[in-house]
Amino acid sequence: MPLWGAVAISTSWDITTLKITGSGTSYPANLFAPSELSLTAGKTTVLVGTSGSGKSTLLRMLAGLECVPENFRLEGLPSGLKRAYMTQDVHLLPWFTVERNAGISNELRGEAIDHSGVARALEQLDLVRDAQKYPGQISGGMAQRTALARTLLEDADLNLLDEPFAALDAITRRNMQDLVKQHFHGKTVVLVTHDPMEAIRLGDAIYVLSQAEPGGPAAFTLFAQTDDDAPARADQLFKRLQST
Repeated sequence: MPLWGAVAISTSWDITTLKITGSGTSYPANLFAPSELSLTAGKTTVLVGTSGSGKSTLLRMLAGLECVPENFRLEGLPSGLKRAYMTQDVHLLPWFTVERNAGISNELRGEAIDHSGVARALEQLDLVRDAQKYPGQISGGMAQRTALARTLLEDADLNLLDEPFAALDAITRRNMQDLVKQHFHGKTVVLVTHDPMEAIRLGDAIYVLSQAEPGGPAAFTLFAQTDDDAPARADQLFKRLQST
């Protein structure tokens, strides 16, 4: 069962579709070519592309952590939208236990800690036995599960995942992907990855960021998925990335 039920989309905002259009100017040249990207509520949208194509920059814009250029429009993204942001670096406080790191957002906002929610998250992510350990006492996979619990406890309208599993070994990465599929089901997610198979496994929609020339502006292109099995589709996506 998903941690917070099947759907966790706020009904007070119309976020059925988020559109990103126009050309964003950044770093001396245009970062994005005129194009459009639609994010559907309750679905996982995956962004793949070569290094430097602007994937993480776009995610930081969506997170409100990077200024949006004047001629770059983010339509349908309310200023009060609750967002959660998970990166490759788990950012756990070394002097906090696993349990306290998972529920740290409440503390940072001066709110009462949701002890029952934290307990439920730790149970479903198999962290109960390690709840009182410190980050230096747990494995990389446990640290990522702690960061995932912290992200889920935000119960956000928009969840932004920036290559969160890139540093993990193949087996741990696969396990983390399964946890994301289970616990983010019905939530609005934007995931950045370099891994074609991860994109195929997790994405409801996949956009490829491609540059006509190295260092040039990147355009968003929807990757048309076929009825082939996952390895075949991942191979198709890999070949598509090779051609960008």
